[in-house]
This record gives sequence, structure tokens and C-alpha cells, in this order.
Amino acid sequence: MDSSPTSADFDVIIAGCGPTGAMLAAELRLHDVRVLVLEQETEPVSFVRIVGLHIRSIELMAMRGLLDRLLDHGRRRPAAGLFAAIPAPEPAGLDSAHAYLLGIPQPVLVRLLEEHAVDLGARVRRGRAVTGIEQDDDGVTVTTADGERLRARYLVGCDGGRSTVRKLLGVGFPGEPSRTDTLMGEMAVDAPPDEIAAAVAEARKTDRSFSLTPFGDGMHRVVVSLKGLGDRTEPPTLDDFARRLRAVAGTDFGVHSPRWLSRFGDATRLADRYRVGRVLLAGDAAHVHPPAGGQGLNLGVQDAVNLGWKLAAHVRGRAPEGLLDTYESERRPVAQDVLDNTRAQVEIQSDGPGARAVRRLLTELMAVEEVNRLLIGKIIAIDLRYDFGAGPDLVGRRLRDVDVASGRLYDLLRRGRGLLLDRIGGLGVGDWSDRVDHLADATAAVDVPALLLRPDGHVAWVGDDQRELDGHLTRWFG
Repeated sequence: MDSSPTSADFDVIIAGCGPTGAMLAAELRLHDVRVLVLEQETEPVSFVRIVGLHIRSIELMAMRGLLDRLLDHGRRRPAAGLFAAIPAPEPAGLDSAHAYLLGIPQPVLVRLLEEHAVDLGARVRRGRAVTGIEQDDDGVTVTTADGERLRARYLVGCDGGRSTVRKLLGVGFPGEPSRTDTLMGEMAVDAPPDEIAAAVAEARKTDRSFSLTPFGDGMHRVVVSLKGLGDRTEPPTLDDFARRLRAVAGTDFGVHSPRWLSRFGDATRLADRYRVGRVLLAGDAAHVHPPAGGQGLNLGVQDAVNLGWKLAAHVRGRAPEGLLDTYESERRPVAQDVLDNTRAQVEIQSDGPGARAVRRLLTELMAVEEVNRLLIGKIIAIDLRYDFGAGPDLVGRRLRDVDVASGRLYDLLRRGRGLLLDRIGGLGVGDWSDRVDHLADATAAVDVPALLLRPDGHVAWVGDDQRELDGHLTRWFG
């Protein structure tokens, strides 16, 4: 997509241009970091898989001015039925101005995020697989499959669950291997709707992972387990789907004309470390888990927004000591929690008598509003609180998109800078004004005197004392 750069042209090289890599590239460009994204595939993925953006990811898109573009291509639906596909309603009073899920075709999401990064000045080069890494005290040399050697100050592996960057680093990836594979695809179906509904309802009594749902234009989404491990070196065929449908539902529904077919496993793994020197890992390169609750893509995008401003501060030479280390200390425990909740969901959705009994019990419990809110909150990620040490409960949490005099709070975060929201007046950001904005607004819809927001929207400080504020500005912004 562009001419070959010289070896000194980049501050950060990103391996992988999926949602995580593209989002990270854009976050870095907000701070004028010179970014090159290397993607091994020559063309973007063409098959139309629908993915779901959860509430926290939607909030991040709103913070960066991307949400309106995404809404034009997506479909909103309630934040309901997420945990183990138990049919519980959306909890009441979710603390967000964007309390919905957004279904959007994955190729569209990736394209929009890549266009956003490129518009900000990132370079993307396709057909460039990373094959070698050498790092020293000053930077990283990256070798591509065609023998090209590129130099950057940092490298971030966003290259998926089979990450080459992680393997080259020698970072362990412990966890559980896949026990069963699942087939997923989109295809036309000849069976009438009433026959489909009856067969699916009967099959789901013993296999909660099975689904066959209308997708529009006469197409249906099919998800059916293999009950074992398939040969992932061979792509699945329509015959594979038909055979498994007959085994699970007693009919193949007359499936034909597939748009795309895929196979995925249920491996659960977490990288031992997210950073080795000047090389970092994000997204699926750092963690993989079953797709229960649709959390993988969201977890990666949220990794990118957490990492971007911190890595940019190091590149720009103004990071306080230890700032980059907080990427792992904050995000790895989040990934561990996601791995645990997907493990639980997989067990609950299995077809043994004990699992069915637990599912029936949990279905009853989720009729209690607090239980439903707790379990769905684990997936939509708005209850997350990073450990910033002692302080009010709001510190470490993300702030919802509240009303301010000029409109909406998130509109003030589009540049990826910190923000002092000052309701009492008289406070200031002083020498940090080149990286932290100041809004003096007595009408802002928060119930604290003032607060300091990090670029990722998490509250770093609450109070009314300038000396305290200066200490937290130093802690987070150097």
C-alpha cells in the first residue's frame, strides 16, 4: 500500500491489522507516533461474520468519534441473554448512555477501524508476515517473510491466537487445549421457518451451543458442535455441516449455497507475560478463550485503548516511571476474569446431567435482578475497576458519557488526551496542558468536586485539592 520505508522511519510496528491492531494504530497516531502495521494477509477478510460490540467497546468508539459510522452499518439489540445464552432480560438501569449491543459485520468493523488509523496517518502494508525479531536497548528489528528488515522503537504483536510474535519471544501460553471444535457458517436453508423453529427448540434441550438463526436475504447462521476435534489443516465443507446437523437436529434443513464456513476450537490460554523488553502483546496474541458471550474482539479493542496512550507517552519521552508496566498489571487480570467466565459458560452449556442441573438453577437465580446484573456485567465490561490504590470507589472506574455544558463528555476525549473535569473552578493542569485538557463546568453531571480522566476514560483522581491533583497528573502524565 506504500513504498518501503527506511529502517529508522517508525516508532512502533504492529503485527496484525485486525480490530486490535487497527485500533492500536489509531490510538498511537492520536499522539503523532509513527506507526507501521504489517498484515500477513494480502486482502481483508471477505466473508461476512457478524460480531457484537459490547457496551464498553461502544463507549470507546464514542470517545474516539467512531460510533456514528459504526451505527450506520450495525444493528442495535438489548444487552440480554449474554451469559451462557440463558434467556434473561437486559438488566434495568445499566450505567451507560450506550446501553445496548451492536451487531456489525466483522469486515466492515475492521475496514472502518483501518480507515480511521490510515486517516490519522498510520501506514498499513499487506502481504507482510513477520518471521524474525531482534531487539536491543534502542529498538527492535523486524524481519518479514520476503527478507525485508524494518527498524522500530517498539513492536506490538496483535497477530492472533497463533501469534508469531509471541512464539518468537518465547512467551509461554499455558491453559487448556481445545476439547471440541465447533462449525460456524452462513448458508441458505430450504426448510420452512416453522420446521426450523421446532427442530432447533428440540435440539437445544440437549445441546445449548447449537443455533440456526435467520441472517437476512434468505441466509441463516449455523453453529453446530463437532463433538470432538476436527482437522484444522482442512477447511470445513458443506457436507460436514449437513452431517452434523442431521446428528444434532435430525435434519440438515436443506442447507446450500454457503457464504463462508469456519471451524474454531474452545482452547483457553493466557500469555505468561504481555511484555518482553520493547515487544508487547495485545488481543488474541495474549489471550484466547471460547466464544461464549462474544468477548474476544471486545477484549482486544479494550487492550488497544489501554495500551495506546501509555506506549505513546514512552515514545514521546514523557512517560512516568512504570507507566508502560501498568498495561499488563491492568489488562492481564481482566483477561484472566474473561477466561474464567467463559470456562464457566462452557461447562454450563455442556450436555451432561450435572451441567443441565446447574443451568436450571442458574436460570432461576438470574431471575433475581442483582444476579442477572452481576453476570451480564462480567461480559459488557462497564463494572471494571482498575486498582489505583486507596481512594473513592469511582477511582479506577470508567466514567459514563455524562452531560456537560458543551454537549457530551465523550466528545471531549476524541484526541486521546487526559481531561480535568472541574465543577468547582480554581483548579488547573499547569505544565500538563500539552497532554491534559481542562473543562471548568459547574453543570457537569457528576457528583464530585472535580475528577481527572485518563485518555481511556478511567478516573485517575477525585477531589478538590490542587496539590493532590498535581501528584496524580505526575503519576499518569509524567
